[in-house]
Amino acid sequence: MLVVKLPTGTTLEGRVIAPDEEIPDSAVWIDLVSPVPPEDKMVERAVGVYVPTREEMQEIEPTSRLYVENGARYMTATLMCRSDSDSPTTTAVTFILAGHRLITVRYDEPKPFSLVANKLARQCSATISGEIVLMELLDAIIDRSADILERIGTEVDAVSRTIFLPERPGGRIRSQDILREIGRTGDLTSKARECLVSIGRLVLYLANEADGLRWAKDQRATLKGMQRDVQSLSDHATYLANKITFLLDAMVGVVTIEQNNIIKIFSVAAVVLMPPTLVASIYGMNFKHMPELDFPYGYPMALVLMVVAAVVPYVFFKLKKWL
Repeated sequence: MLVVKLPTGTTLEGRVIAPDEEIPDSAVWIDLVSPVPPEDKMVERAVGVYVPTREEMQEIEPTSRLYVENGARYMTATLMCRSDSDSPTTTAVTFILAGHRLITVRYDEPKPFSLVANKLARQCSATISGEIVLMELLDAIIDRSADILERIGTEVDAVSRTIFLPERPGGRIRSQDILREIGRTGDLTSKARECLVSIGRLVLYLANEADGLRWAKDQRATLKGMQRDVQSLSDHATYLANKITFLLDAMVGVVTIEQNNIIKIFSVAAVVLMPPTLVASIYGMNFKHMPELDFPYGYPMALVLMVVAAVVPYVFFKLKKWL
């Protein structure tokens, strides 16, 4: 799908371009969403820039993600999608700054794009350009990453309270549910860190290119602020990742302790039942001459002996505080 954003007064109007239409010269933002080859060719003819394929956008080396070609700046970043669902994913998005136009190429629906589109559709500067749209997108992406990390922090605190709470309902915790929650938050944190690292490289690249782009002083100051925000969020993501690792180790320790307690119960039961079993085995032998066979109270005596043999080890374990 090919969507162009056209300034109309103090708003930015979006319009879907059909295959037989031409891209208006006044478009400041050309958004390619899961484009097909004919749509790529339309943009290439209208703007004079090459639109990278999906395979080319997956390259991870910086020289393939941040470069200049035919006067246009190509910047590819990894963004997060569906972070509010149980299966968050990441996707590569390419920003192409050609003159005062911005071309975005994406194959998913990162939430910052819809947020910025709705914001600019309500109100925008009368002199809006592709550079301003790019700054709005980067700011929304960083804000979205901050919201995700805040939510992760809340969920991690909840997991921590569940693991270390002195009084638990029912006396036990569901280990599988806790481990799944830790795994989910860990995966979300790693994706958020990947997104922040990618955005950090892009913002640094733009800051270095600001002189060539002849950006105003306030735009450069905004880029500096974005760099600080990304660095701060990256540090917070690292902290959360370390805390999740700690919680995972703690949960594994709790599971090990619970398993050891179960094994201890079986071990104590085996030791407690061993002496009565020995007594029963002795008097269960089929020898003809056994002194207690003709004793009138032999059976009660054997029962009492087995009970005493079971109670004595139990009391001993209690005195030693092994139980």
